[in-house]
Amino acid sequence: MGVPGPFPGSAGRPYAPVLGREEVDRALARLGAEYEAIETSLLALQDHAGRRLLEGADLSGTTKERWAATERSITVLWSLFETYTAALTATRELRERRRWPSPDDLAELTDMLHGSGVTVPGAAAEGGGPESGPPRLSEQFSMEGLVERMNGLYARSLDVIVAADAVWSALPARIDLLSAELQRVRSLAHSVGVRPGEHPAGDDLERITDELTRLRSQVISDPLAFWVSSSTGSSAPGGGRPDTARYDRAARGLEDIRREVEAVLDVRQDAERRLMQLRDVLSRADRTLTEARQARGEVLAKIAASEVPAVSGPSTALHEQLAAAADYRRHAQWHRLSPLLDSLEQRAEDELHRARESLTAVTAPLAVRAELRGRLDAYKAKVARHGLAEDPLLMERYDAARRMLWSAPCDLRAAEQAVWRYQQAAAEAFVPQEAERRGES
Repeated sequence: MGVPGPFPGSAGRPYAPVLGREEVDRALARLGAEYEAIETSLLALQDHAGRRLLEGADLSGTTKERWAATERSITVLWSLFETYTAALTATRELRERRRWPSPDDLAELTDMLHGSGVTVPGAAAEGGGPESGPPRLSEQFSMEGLVERMNGLYARSLDVIVAADAVWSALPARIDLLSAELQRVRSLAHSVGVRPGEHPAGDDLERITDELTRLRSQVISDPLAFWVSSSTGSSAPGGGRPDTARYDRAARGLEDIRREVEAVLDVRQDAERRLMQLRDVLSRADRTLTEARQARGEVLAKIAASEVPAVSGPSTALHEQLAAAADYRRHAQWHRLSPLLDSLEQRAEDELHRARESLTAVTAPLAVRAELRGRLDAYKAKVARHGLAEDPLLMERYDAARRMLWSAPCDLRAAEQAVWRYQQAAAEAFVPQEAERRGES
């Protein structure tokens, strides 16, 4: 909507000598233009949509107090305008008596134009407000001073109207849109079990609902309580902005709840897949632990003098929580299923990792025995390539190492020493052959 601007005023000037005819005419033309601007501004103020809203609203707080003072100021404005109109009319009539005014006429016109000959009643002179000081019966103004007084009253009145109108134009509609979004989120939340008393987000929804209801009521009845004046010190009417801090907090809170509800929706849509994956991971962990326990028995039977760690059983707590998750899914308690699945997925992976580590730790002695067997066979093949397979010492040490590695229980420390002795004997047997080859070459 259009906002009327302040009508032009005069800065006033000190007493001057008697004006000439042309100076008088120019002054009257200027005052006539000011009169038209003042009248246009006052009529625009009278028809301003913000003023009509203020007049019809059930106000409270700051707005009620400031609007009462503004209504008095507007009444005073019209009274001052009537006084200004009468003074301008009287001045024009005096000027129009003669085409060539006499010196006495010019002196009187000068006084009317620049002197303080306009009498204003006390209430109007004080500006209609208590801040003007003690009451006076009347006050004298020049016409230019009268315009300045009207300018001040007009700017303050327009500031109140524009500020209230700006708040009403900005906040209630936004609050209504947010309330509509809140109802959508509430319906979605109830469909997934996010309700007050059952889920923190449900309690937050109730709190935001109450806050928006209070906020809208307060904005309608006291808009000026939600107006922040411009920090730049601008004197323009309505210099400032609506205070949206409470609205913004509610909007952010609702957005957080919406994301949480959508996360619960995702859980509902993906719950079966995630539960199947959890069952699979825990099943693999259980099978791995069973394999580790069986391997431990085998290691204890086949390997002597070896520290074999104990193997724990399946995690009872994880299986109980998996059963609880399945129960939540059956009863559509998605808001409880969501955090439980998040926790279970990580813990199930940790359980599978623990089971694999147990299997690795338990079977380590068997891996060592297999590595020794492979090393022994590799050296036997190398000895054969060198034509030393029938060497008595090598055959004796090979047989000793092989008996240790293929007997049960196997003493790994003794077997490792036997393999090492066989390697040493083989290395010593290779030396003369290498020397003989170098000599022949």
